[in-house]
Amino acid sequence: MTKPPLTLYLAAPRGFCAGVDRAIKIVEMALDKWGAPVFVRHEIVHNKFVVDGLRDKGAVFVESLDECPDDRPVIFSAHGVPKAVPAKAASRQMIYVDATCPLVSKVHIEAQRHADNGLQMVMIGHDGHPETIGTMGQLPEGEVILVETVADVATIAPRDPERLAFVTQTTLSVDDTVDIVAALKARFPAIIGPHKEDICYATTNRQDAVKAMAPKCDAMLVVGAPNSSNSRRLVEVGTKAGCAYSQLVQRAGDIDWRSLDGIASVGITAGASAPEVLIDEVIAAFGARYDMTVEYVETAVENVEFKVPRVLREPA
Repeated sequence: MTKPPLTLYLAAPRGFCAGVDRAIKIVEMALDKWGAPVFVRHEIVHNKFVVDGLRDKGAVFVESLDECPDDRPVIFSAHGVPKAVPAKAASRQMIYVDATCPLVSKVHIEAQRHADNGLQMVMIGHDGHPETIGTMGQLPEGEVILVETVADVATIAPRDPERLAFVTQTTLSVDDTVDIVAALKARFPAIIGPHKEDICYATTNRQDAVKAMAPKCDAMLVVGAPNSSNSRRLVEVGTKAGCAYSQLVQRAGDIDWRSLDGIASVGITAGASAPEVLIDEVIAAFGARYDMTVEYVETAVENVEFKVPRVLREPA
């Protein structure tokens, strides 16, 4: 039977960012250095395929330091942790390695600097997300006010409206954050923002590629995990940018083919914690069903690389 024609637009950049690549490398190097098991507090990155692969190599994923023995190394995830976590590990004389993305660490440093100058912090982020928990946990309780939406800005009650600063979660939608920042500045004209946008380069680049690709597509698929903030934002960005149907899929087996019936074009991208092998799997699934032409939509070239911590570069 003749396969129907399909133009497949492939976004670039897509998939792994430098922070995710570094975090995975940290777990692999820790296993090489100290052997299994190595404990990891929270999923190292939000992707089941990646986590399962590391688990098969000897990584043990836990949600609390209390689940870790004193005599085995523990790694903190790329999303960052509250200050109390490494302090507790140090008090137990544990070997620990911090895999927090350097761009998240930059936000932590920024929050601490503002607090040292006597400013109360406003954090733009998602309640309960590990990055938000980690950033808010850099300062004492009550020193960080969380806002998730423009509507939240109207309800917060800071200690001193003249002594405020704000930071943002690194994986948010650029457009949504702009609106919240504008609302903060309108209500609190003295509020101090970051010198440079907190939203990371990889989040911005992936969203820009989707904005360029979405108007060309009858449908768009984002390869990523449902608990991945940056992947969910890509779905939202695609819809807002003019693609009538945007779907988040973890793997090719999750594709809802009935919803794609009759399409002539599809866009494919992936969140920052999705490996290229899963993107290839999705492309192959379309190739099995359609007479496919692939076109690339490239909006940026990434060449960022982050070093792993020194403890992993030193001999055992």
